[in-house]
Amino acid sequence: MESLYLLVPLSVALVFAIGWVFWRALEGGQFDDLEGPAHRILMDDDDPTSLPIDSDQVSTPGHR
Repeated sequence: MESLYLLVPLSVALVFAIGWVFWRALEGGQFDDLEGPAHRILMDDDDPTSLPIDSDQVSTPGHR
């Protein structure tokens, strides 16, 4: 029973600490864009129009 004198204030302090960390994350913008990283992973990085052209890889007509 005496352990409750320690555990109850400790749990209340822990709840306030977790609440403070969550509030700081909200203020810092941690949860502003939840869908952006999921869409960014699906973006196609292999688009040939966006890659720099290497002159060695360009084939000229009639030359292989």
